[in-house]
Amino acid sequence: MKHTFLSIIFVSLGFLLAIEGFTDAAEQSQTQRRGFMQQFPQTRRGGFRQANPEPPRPTGIEIVPTLEKPENARKLEVKDFGGYIMVYFKDQTHCGYLAISRDGYTFTDINGGEPVFDGKILAEQKGVRDPYITRGPDGAFYVAMTDLHISGQRAGHRDTQWERPEAEYGWGNNRSLVMMKSFDLIHWTNSAFRIDKAFPELEEIGCSWAPSMIYDEEKGKMLIAFTMKMGRGVDHIYYAYTDEAFTKMETKPEILFTFGGPEGNLPDEVRNPLHVIDSDIIKVEDKFHLFYSSKETGTPGIEHSVSDKINQGYPVVQKRIDPETVSCEAPQIFKRLGTDTYVLMYDAYGAGNMGFSETTDFITYKNIGRFNEGVMKGTNFSRPKHGAVSYMTLDELKTVKDHWKVDIELE
Repeated sequence: MKHTFLSIIFVSLGFLLAIEGFTDAAEQSQTQRRGFMQQFPQTRRGGFRQANPEPPRPTGIEIVPTLEKPENARKLEVKDFGGYIMVYFKDQTHCGYLAISRDGYTFTDINGGEPVFDGKILAEQKGVRDPYITRGPDGAFYVAMTDLHISGQRAGHRDTQWERPEAEYGWGNNRSLVMMKSFDLIHWTNSAFRIDKAFPELEEIGCSWAPSMIYDEEKGKMLIAFTMKMGRGVDHIYYAYTDEAFTKMETKPEILFTFGGPEGNLPDEVRNPLHVIDSDIIKVEDKFHLFYSSKETGTPGIEHSVSDKINQGYPVVQKRIDPETVSCEAPQIFKRLGTDTYVLMYDAYGAGNMGFSETTDFITYKNIGRFNEGVMKGTNFSRPKHGAVSYMTLDELKTVKDHWKVDIELE
């Protein structure tokens, strides 16, 4: 009996100690959870976000109603340039970014990898894609972008997947291009130009994508080329001429390049081999070289055609010129300063990166690798998407370095 009584006491004490241990562990667990929750508070959908996140870095630009043309503004020559500027975008943000380079090989994002062109502010659809940059006859910087947010419904910008039914107008089916101009890369005008509203006969366009620009010396105007289709038809390359302020198209878009074929609401197996998208034009001596993306073989790739005229006469040459085996689009061509070498860049979206090739004759192309995997590199960013490269003077590079506090060596 005595042994039984002692056994009961020892069991009871053990039970009390166990309870106390469980209580301490529970309190410690709850304390740890509170600390975790303070560091990573829950979002409304049950995920976690970092507490007190840093405010987004300012874009560094200012949108102005008009630009004052500098007294010394003029068309810049090759001898004036001392470096390069790249524009690109990110799917995650639907914003545009700028990077600069002294040698055309190594680029530094000017805003630390944060947007310079905020799609939520600049675009009708609260997102931009496919940016392009060039210099104009007045020395200004001209930028154009696709006005399209492909995740607009999820982001809360609209109630439907697209603005209009995909069955009638196709994927994306936007109707606007963002047009911007600046003399100093800091002060910009901005226009979200609705093609269907400006030209009622084009009310049923199915998209307006991937703009590029080139100055037409004969016409004395900036030519803007872009992808467009009617309804859910075939994508062609169209062109129009813009006003001097680069806020609108002054002429109705006309076809610049097409594979031909039937029009109308066509099934994909008929439409896809006829699509032509994402063009760029460069003048070399007295010829105009057109680069574009097509997928007549099933895998989108980069092709090339040559004409005596800037806006017509390009023969259909269905020959892929880029060295990739994955899907590619968004070709852009620029010349390395002080050389006879041209760089063809393209969005190798099948590999999730930008690809590059070099040529001196537009017949043979040397593969120089993808971004950060070959000779083309970024010091503070990676995997740029659908971009373009233009030129800057050394003074402009210094101004950008000072304004955005860019960590780059320019001397």
